[in-house]
Amino acid sequence: MTTVAFIGLGNMGGPMAANLAKAGFNVRAFDLSEQALETAKSQGCEVAASAKAAATDADFIISMLPAGKHVRGLYVDGDEPLFDVIKKSALVIDCSTIDADTARSVATAGAEKGVGFVDAPVSGGVGGAQAGTLSFIVGGSAAQFEQAKPVLEVMGKNIFHAGDHGAGQVAKVCNNMLLSILMAGTCEAINMGVKNGLDPAVLSEIMKQSSGGNWALNVYNPYPGVMENAPASKGYQGGFQVDLMIKDLGLAMDVSQQSASPVPMGSAARSLFTLHKAGGNGKLDFSSLLQFYQDKE
Repeated sequence: MTTVAFIGLGNMGGPMAANLAKAGFNVRAFDLSEQALETAKSQGCEVAASAKAAATDADFIISMLPAGKHVRGLYVDGDEPLFDVIKKSALVIDCSTIDADTARSVATAGAEKGVGFVDAPVSGGVGGAQAGTLSFIVGGSAAQFEQAKPVLEVMGKNIFHAGDHGAGQVAKVCNNMLLSILMAGTCEAINMGVKNGLDPAVLSEIMKQSSGGNWALNVYNPYPGVMENAPASKGYQGGFQVDLMIKDLGLAMDVSQQSASPVPMGSAARSLFTLHKAGGNGKLDFSSLLQFYQDKE
């Protein structure tokens, strides 16, 4: 049986690990949260006492961590760097969204130890993680991509090879920058329609079937009550936090500066989400930006 170490069991990582266990993988899970470990155990995962214990002798090591410093600390320069214990035939699949430079440097450090590493950030949100329908955007060699695919296909339905190490991260921030722009535009349009007497559900349906249709409108409507399962209809709880969108937009701004790529729309979206966060909304789903337009800050 293939053993997968899974490190980081948050809103995304927890359901991903559960899907692997459900598919018959031997999943050794680790997280700093006791509650997350209890949930993982109830979903068929074996609970490990530490990241090192989870990774030792595992065939794959999957991590889902908040930032580049955590990824580097886990594998390269922490108290117990995992590259010192991971077997050489194993593959590390880091699903965190981090800066491309860190992804490249960690991949290089792994190669020096004889351990393969790919960056494989995800798109699809918590709902996609639970349903096993995520998109994975992989940066690494062609051989590493093929090695990773059987595991990733259990957790997602769209597996892309973006290019060499770091390419997954660049593609991910391009996607999320566009998503932020689409969400901001969707909130603007719906709010304007409602302030002029339109029913938000009717207006949304009109735009969905017209040229304004987009993912934020079609799948993730930001107006409460329009889509039953969207975070907007659950008090903007769950989903993808404003704080995380701002983090990803910061990464996008770094990429734009490094490559002299003009991003006026992305910069505007970052400012909007930052203003929304300043109103105390950082922990809400990013579709809560609608409240910024409703003067509810």
